[in-house]
Amino acid sequence: MEYIIIIIAAILVNNVVLAQFLGICPFIGVSRKVETALGMSAAVLFVITLATVVTWLVNTYILVPFGLEKFLQTLCFILIIAALVQMVEIILKKIAPALYQALGIFLPLITTNCAVLGVALLTVQREYSLLMGVTYSASIAIGFGLALVIFAGIREQLEYSEIPEGMKGTPIALVTAGLLALAFMGFAGLVK
Repeated sequence: MEYIIIIIAAILVNNVVLAQFLGICPFIGVSRKVETALGMSAAVLFVITLATVVTWLVNTYILVPFGLEKFLQTLCFILIIAALVQMVEIILKKIAPALYQALGIFLPLITTNCAVLGVALLTVQREYSLLMGVTYSASIAIGFGLALVIFAGIREQLEYSEIPEGMKGTPIALVTAGLLALAFMGFAGLVK
């Protein structure tokens, strides 16, 4: 039951983008097309989940035993995340060059995506086991992907809508993101 609560809370109630407001840069930047949003969602899912596993292992078996977690935790986590993003970038460039081109600058920005670092730090701070941490991080990434794909679908539809000149582009995107965040706040009563 505890795992189900973690999953529901991470995807809907405490959505990393719409409730915690982490990872806004790729959320706004890659949400013009659903196809690109799906690719970014898959990349973030892979990076967040793998980063959580590696950071949890490094923290548990290297930093904590030597009493270094207060001094080197954030630095180690950032270096691990950067290495993983580079790995994803190399793999995508080889396997899916079109997606690599579509993601453009936003793929390396996963390195500085505060959601990835935030999830790694929260997993350690909440003292999750490795399995709970993986469940939490994968759920956070699924919630990020859900919000990103919904937002991209709405933005695609907005291209065919009559929008006042002053609201076109970024203003309507920000208003839409705000309304989407309000909609997700409706899930707040599900899990505490």
